Amino acid sequence: MTTLGIIGAGHIGSQVARVAVANGYDVVIANSRGPETLSGLVAELGPQAQAATAEDAARAGDVVVVTVPLGRIDQLPAELLAGKIVLDTNNYYFERDGHIEALDKGETTTSELLQKHAPGAKIAKAFNHILASDITTGGTPAGTPNRRALATAGDDAEAVEFATRFYDEAGFDTVNIGPLSESWRVERDRPAYVARQNAEELAANLAIANRLP
Repeated sequence: MTTLGIIGAGHIGSQVARVAVANGYDVVIANSRGPETLSGLVAELGPQAQAATAEDAARAGDVVVVTVPLGRIDQLPAELLAGKIVLDTNNYYFERDGHIEALDKGETTTSELLQKHAPGAKIAKAFNHILASDITTGGTPAGTPNRRALATAGDDAEAVEFATRFYDEAGFDTVNIGPLSESWRVERDRPAYVARQNAEELAANLAIANRLP
């Protein structure tokens, strides 16, 4: 059985954990405040879930979901992510993270910053452009007309394949943007960000995105 290590138990992390458990995954989830603060969430998730430190979540996960504020990615245990598929949910909020010049100038993406910190990880963008509440309520079975679609991007085919499969299990079609360098197309303030769109609409919104405001 596949284990999902989830680093970050906020709105997105907890919702991804719910989807994972509902689809038969084991979950090891961590936050910055310590495992004891996750007792309520783990009780809700049931016996397939356990709380842990970030290091233990990274170590236990066959796949690791990173869903921490961008300003904290340098605290992630990069060596424990080496060789693993990592789903990156991050967005850049300068109001929270402070200004990052390379992002302000369009010279890199949030996922590429994570890749730089964890060069051995197989990173795919996922769940960054959907409201957290929609992760567990917006999905529908494969083949549903007008099924909602989410985007992914990655330099590693295995990571993109897993993101696509996990999206489908969660109830969403997938549009593959391409490499991590193109993941800016689905970041904050672009047309595809948090919009409810099917695959055709998502592809169109990705195509008209501007790199800079």
